[in-house]
Amino acid sequence: MSSTTVTTPRGGPGLEQRRRLVTEVPGPRSRELMERKRGAVAAGVGVSLPVFTEAAGGGVLVDVDGNTLIDLGSGIAVTGVGNSAPGVVEAVVEQVQRFTHSCFMITAYDGYVEVCEALNRLTPGDHDKRSALFNTGAEAVENAVKIARSYTRKSAVVAFDHAYHGRTNLTMALTAKSMPYKSGFGPFAPEIYRAPLSYPYRDAGLDGPQAAARAISQIEKQVGAANLAAVVIEPIQGEGGFIVPAPGFLPAIVAWCRENDVVFIADEVQTGFARTGRMFASEHEGIVPDLVVTAKGIAGGLPLSAVTGRAAIMDAPHVGGLGGTYGGNPIACAAALAAIESFEHDGLLERATAIGDLLLGRLHDLQQGDPRIGDVRGRGAMIAIELVDPLTGEPDAALTGRVAAACHAEGVIVLTCGTFGNVIRFLPPLAIDDALLHDGLDVVAAALGSA
Repeated sequence: MSSTTVTTPRGGPGLEQRRRLVTEVPGPRSRELMERKRGAVAAGVGVSLPVFTEAAGGGVLVDVDGNTLIDLGSGIAVTGVGNSAPGVVEAVVEQVQRFTHSCFMITAYDGYVEVCEALNRLTPGDHDKRSALFNTGAEAVENAVKIARSYTRKSAVVAFDHAYHGRTNLTMALTAKSMPYKSGFGPFAPEIYRAPLSYPYRDAGLDGPQAAARAISQIEKQVGAANLAAVVIEPIQGEGGFIVPAPGFLPAIVAWCRENDVVFIADEVQTGFARTGRMFASEHEGIVPDLVVTAKGIAGGLPLSAVTGRAAIMDAPHVGGLGGTYGGNPIACAAALAAIESFEHDGLLERATAIGDLLLGRLHDLQQGDPRIGDVRGRGAMIAIELVDPLTGEPDAALTGRVAAACHAEGVIVLTCGTFGNVIRFLPPLAIDDALLHDGLDVVAAALGSA
């Protein structure tokens, strides 16, 4: 099929950092490509904003029609260091020129080891650690469960209300939300149980320790510590609605796990690598997980994930029990080492905190004049608003959809989430500048006003 060529700038930080619309969104070229997508790609693969990307960098994305969009999604928290970050690009090019693959399980290479060393150093706690590398967050969560079961010789696993842990069979079982992630795809993996999360906005004054006591009581009654291999939790929930547990909730769960020989697994897939203003969100509560699962922001856009944890736990599986053909691919490892260098030395932790301060300030101001904004929450560059009926407090998914659609039409990429579909989440790249953030938030404010 013939196609029309649209000349746009190449990716990277050289892109002009401003919103610019030259067609409607989506434009004619994106609409043409969406028609091709419908004829070639399985219908179950959805696209939130039906535009096709030509270039990206800093805080913007340029589509094939030449529109420059403000990126407040970072590919779901992946491009924290920025899209086409120079250090990542250089590392990837150098590695591609050396070799693209050998499979670490066949012949090893230093990049895999260096990534593991960095993760062992950076994750919470100063105990002896080991790491293993995989491809996706879901794959890493699944391996963390395997490792915990091997270590404890127990089988049950507890996840929490509103959790999202992936789309594989086991991680679908851990995930709470049916549509679109689970409906019609069962039966799911057995021995998965669910406990209530601390959800301050909807917990009617229940503080963190009280919410933890509620969860622990349910776990003890319905599962039993003697049967429980692991508790899996996101320190701040992602797809579930950016829910930040009340202070004290996570430490109480960790303490109970320690007392009962249960492995505490922190799913830091979305919260890891400076996203919340700390390298890992667990640090905000001072907790030290037994196992930490990472992905998304780890490699600047290349597919890589990891499980990192206590050496005795990580070394429990037999030789050959962990691995995968592409796990810890050398190109992804090179990208990860460059991204980690940027996180540590380019002020991105401080930048995430500053982004959070800006977002929270603007969104709290909006909330003061709009009772439909029931809650503003999050940490660092991981902030959300929960939209509700102002009279009843019930979730308003329809309003959320209208606001997101209006933002998209004006060239601002925002993502929705939440069990009830009524949360708009803000995940800008840490490379974004304040002017773009303010412009994006102006669009959000206008969208709320017109919705």
